[in-house]
Amino acid sequence: MIQFTHRNEGFKCENCGYTVPPAQQTCRNHCTQCLFSLHVDVFPGDRKCGCQSLMKPVQVFIEKGSASALLHKCTKCGHEQKNKIADDDNRESIMQVYEFNSTHNIHKK
Repeated sequence: MIQFTHRNEGFKCENCGYTVPPAQQTCRNHCTQCLFSLHVDVFPGDRKCGCQSLMKPVQVFIEKGSASALLHKCTKCGHEQKNKIADDDNRESIMQVYEFNSTHNIHKK
C-alpha cells in the first residue's frame, strides 16, 4: 500500500525561480511554469528522500486526446516518477516536453 501525506504548499522553483502557488484541487508537486520538480519524497508528501535534486520533465502522457501526466526523471539518481498535470500548468511548456520527446524518441517502448 502506498503511503500518502497530504501537502499542498506553495514554493519557489529551484530551476526557474518562479513562485509557485498551492494547487487549487490537489497537491502541488512541480513548477507550473517550467514543470521541474524536486526529488524530495520516498512516498508522496513525506519529504524523506535524501536526494533533494531537480527532477526534469521528460515525457507527457496523453489520455483521451489530452495531456494527463508528466514523467519526471531525477537529474542526480535517475529515479522516475509520474505526476498528474494540473489545470494551471503552462501549456507551452507541456508541448515543448511532448515535442522534444516525440522528436528524439525518448521513453518509447
